[in-house]
Amino acid sequence: MVSQEKQYKLIQNSIEYIVSHYETQPNLETLASHSGLSPSHFQKLFLSYVGVSPKQFLASVTITHAKRILKESPILNTSFDLGLSSAGRLHDLFLKCEGMTPGAYKSGGKGLSLYYEMLQTIFGEMLIVSSEVGVQSLQFVSSPEGKLNLLESLKDEFPNADWNECNGDRDIHETVKEYLYHFIPPNKPIRLSPLGTPFQLKVWQSLLQIPMGEVRNYADVSKTIGAPNANRAVGSAIGKNPIAFLIPCHRVIQSSGLFGGYRWDPKRKEILLVWEKAKTNTV
Repeated sequence: MVSQEKQYKLIQNSIEYIVSHYETQPNLETLASHSGLSPSHFQKLFLSYVGVSPKQFLASVTITHAKRILKESPILNTSFDLGLSSAGRLHDLFLKCEGMTPGAYKSGGKGLSLYYEMLQTIFGEMLIVSSEVGVQSLQFVSSPEGKLNLLESLKDEFPNADWNECNGDRDIHETVKEYLYHFIPPNKPIRLSPLGTPFQLKVWQSLLQIPMGEVRNYADVSKTIGAPNANRAVGSAIGKNPIAFLIPCHRVIQSSGLFGGYRWDPKRKEILLVWEKAKTNTV
């Protein structure tokens, strides 16, 4: 029996393979052979973890690849108004973003208890850090060294905090896991507590309003927060988002239609967008 950790890695590699080889339109047998599984086993495992079949995912990659995704987004044909997005409102209902207090940062986290844990996802391993207020950081790591470097960097920001490693004993971590594993909105809101300036928090909060399966460009986000001439500052704030996936900075792309950069690997951004498009097209 293949361990769950190995299954996550196998599916992650399969997703990356499909995205990298979509032009050759690999069939089920080719994908199964690449993963070392029988076609029927691979089909079942992929559908279980990704939520769509390999064929559906490949179709989404083909249709939405690179420059096409911006032009085909239906929302971009109308003005973007936070109040008009019912999907955005639903997203906002289960994600509440309230920035960390300046006092907690200035004191180096004195009196603050922080909890961290590694999570397995189909998009790669993630390190989650939370406080009693909410999720402070959720970032992809690509290697054991990357995990250690990220953790040390976070500890340097809050040297006076009480750091605790946990493993399945934090309710908020379990809620995030359920969402990342099954992509079903939780029964109660996931509270987010990222560290950022008031401007950064405003940008990050606006990103919560972009529905899954859709994208915006930097100018759209600038207009949304009432700063139409602040594209560069908006881009900088998006690039410093410390909570991957939950605060969907990956849904902001270049006005040309290219996916653009992503602090956790541009290829992963492409995979996230293609997966979201596949999921929303099958709902």
